[in-house]
Amino acid sequence: MEFVLLIFLPIVAALFIPFLFRKIKGIHTGWFVLLVPVVLFIYYTTFIKTTMDGGHALSELQWIPTLGISFVSYLDGLSILFSLLITGIGALVVLYSIFYLDKNKEKLGNFYVYLLLFMSAMLGVVQSDNVISLYLFWELTSISSFLLIGYWFTRDGSRFGALKSMMVTVFGGLMMLGGFVLLGIMGGTFSIRELIAGSSSFVGHEYFTLALVLILLGAFTKSAQFPFYIWLPDAMEAPTPVSAYLHSATMVKAGLYLVARFTPIFAVSEVWIWLVTGIGLLTLFWGSLFAVKQTDLKAILAFSTVSQLGLIMSLLGAGAITFHVDEALFSFAMFAAIFHLINHATFKGSLFMIAGIVDHETGTRDIRKLGGLMSIMPVSFTVAFIGSMSMAGLPPFNGFLSKEMFLQSMLAIRHFELFNFATWGIVFPVVAWIASVFTFIYSVYFVFKTFTGKRKVETLPLEPHEAPVGMLISPVILAMLVVGIFFIPNVVGKWLVKPAVMAIQPYQYSHPSEVEVHVSAWHGFASVELWMTVGIILIGGLLYLSLSKWQKFYGIQPESLSLNGLYDATMTFSEKGMNRLSRMYMTGLIRTYLLFIFAFLSVTTVAMLFLQDAFVVDMSSFSKISVYGLINAVILLLAVAFVLLSKTRLGAIISLGAVGYSVALFFVIFKAPDLALTQLVIETVSVALFLLAFQRLPKLSDHGETKSNKLVNGIIALGVGVTVTLVALSSHSQKLVASISQYYKDTVETEAGGGNIVNVILVDYRGFDTLFEIAVLAIAGIGVLGMIKLRLARKESTDENK
Repeated sequence: MEFVLLIFLPIVAALFIPFLFRKIKGIHTGWFVLLVPVVLFIYYTTFIKTTMDGGHALSELQWIPTLGISFVSYLDGLSILFSLLITGIGALVVLYSIFYLDKNKEKLGNFYVYLLLFMSAMLGVVQSDNVISLYLFWELTSISSFLLIGYWFTRDGSRFGALKSMMVTVFGGLMMLGGFVLLGIMGGTFSIRELIAGSSSFVGHEYFTLALVLILLGAFTKSAQFPFYIWLPDAMEAPTPVSAYLHSATMVKAGLYLVARFTPIFAVSEVWIWLVTGIGLLTLFWGSLFAVKQTDLKAILAFSTVSQLGLIMSLLGAGAITFHVDEALFSFAMFAAIFHLINHATFKGSLFMIAGIVDHETGTRDIRKLGGLMSIMPVSFTVAFIGSMSMAGLPPFNGFLSKEMFLQSMLAIRHFELFNFATWGIVFPVVAWIASVFTFIYSVYFVFKTFTGKRKVETLPLEPHEAPVGMLISPVILAMLVVGIFFIPNVVGKWLVKPAVMAIQPYQYSHPSEVEVHVSAWHGFASVELWMTVGIILIGGLLYLSLSKWQKFYGIQPESLSLNGLYDATMTFSEKGMNRLSRMYMTGLIRTYLLFIFAFLSVTTVAMLFLQDAFVVDMSSFSKISVYGLINAVILLLAVAFVLLSKTRLGAIISLGAVGYSVALFFVIFKAPDLALTQLVIETVSVALFLLAFQRLPKLSDHGETKSNKLVNGIIALGVGVTVTLVALSSHSQKLVASISQYYKDTVETEAGGGNIVNVILVDYRGFDTLFEIAVLAIAGIGVLGMIKLRLARKESTDENK
């Protein structure tokens, strides 16, 4: 079996979820869903041995081979790591949701369909070797996350958050698609492996930097980097299992995956290193600074997620420096990025689940109403403490190890002499240290404000109590991983991190064992990062103890001047502005719409003719004009004039028929009997239909048009006539590109098996076009029939009432 098909297993399983939800009421639907990520997780673990040995696996499913587009599952160290996170955390989230979501109150059929759709989309993103299929799955993650965030669609906040996430991430996705197309143009392929292999040939291409920026826009919007992070806090309106899955372990990591995967192509550019490292560090600082401002538990975790994503992004940027200098410190940074990505998934997933438990058991997430829950919810407190201390970077938890590596990497940047890093390098460790201080504050703030201090039972909507065992299983497993990884970091490094680093840096390493990074918790008293950590704890502790004195300064900034305020103002202006604009031309008159359309087409077409110097008239090949042609032309002009001047619909219909028959006579004169026959049939049928329906049509009216309106109509009509004439003369007189007619002549019999070239073009070469035309006519006919039936039904109802 081609394992590429396993990407679609969650989607296939989703087809059965509505049936299971409706028909099997006694069992929670989540138990059936749980099998999918568990099976996939077990299957993907079998590839760890392959990636540890420096190998990979490839499986392909043809899609559009003529365009070089296919579904290719490429499993190397990086994609296996992400696949294990997606399925492993996914299994724990589904288990958690079984006890979190009431099967009698929630629409579980919808929830699990959306969740499985998202799981397939994420697996497709991290395993796709083809950039076009990667984009398809990328946008599928946006759609499915939109549905998950808006799951409680009756709430205004859910709908707003879902729309906001969709607007921001889809914008980035479209920019990313542009970058992929440019990469395909430069490299001549859509395969990521082939693009990496041939990247040296198009590094200096004029599109290179533009493609780089466009792809980073996709990564930054999805991974909530500054200034695009604004969608993530609003996405917290989603159910907690969604937050634990999408916004800590999977979807927000897609941008990090994209940066890691395309690092071998773009790391040669200083723009890439500056943007990835700089924006990552700015996001780290900004997220940690504003996390302390929040009072909602999930909002604190949302901003902390923004902060941690920025930390990983900055490490990916620092690790890209190895493409310029062969120094172990920068390879160390790439290792730290992947290691912290794993650690973050464990401690942040557990914290989101604890936030959901607190909300579920107390009825609120407002930290101002919480406190003193440690004795009531001891297990939840223990998990929250472990997760928070790991996030703060304290031992003996895994976050301490990767945080120390992060500080060490930022210190190393000071010595990088290319691209002016030596000048600005001191800024990086300073900003990293300040951000780490606030990281310590919001971590302590989250756990101690919730579980210690005075108990405020009277302010809680529900009487607090410990969560049921089933709801605690998943966060406890994640907390155990947080502690366990601290004691066996090099086992995790050997199995998962080093193969991923080799996949990101294929030019530096040919085998994971060549990644010579050994993780340890102690580097001696002489290590600078140790004293930076001591300073973080001391300063962070003092600031936390005086939190009530300085937290109020966050209120100085008006909401209207924030990035959220800018987004809201833009959306409001766009909505009102577009409504105002549409009211200007949406008059309800078809003739007005046609006026705008024809005016635009005429102006743009004539302008392009002259700008491209394409207007040429060559009369040497014109046919001779016979007496019959002149007489027919006069008849045609008179018929057109009668259409315009007719005062009745009957006269206009007859004159219009004369126009059509005159055109048919031209076909006869110029020896095109098949076209003449077609034209005669169409005109006869059209005139007959008009005559059958004209009694039902309203009388001709000028709709109160003034002389100025008629003058404008006349100018537009003249412009359309001149445009068509110019295009006809120019297209006959010259060919800017080779005519396709010769292709039809050569293949009409051999490829299409026909003798009449016109018929073959209409039926075979234009087969889909003709099919869609027929479909449009059928839809229009059904619409007309529906309106007639409604009118008759309304008339019968009126008669009965009388």
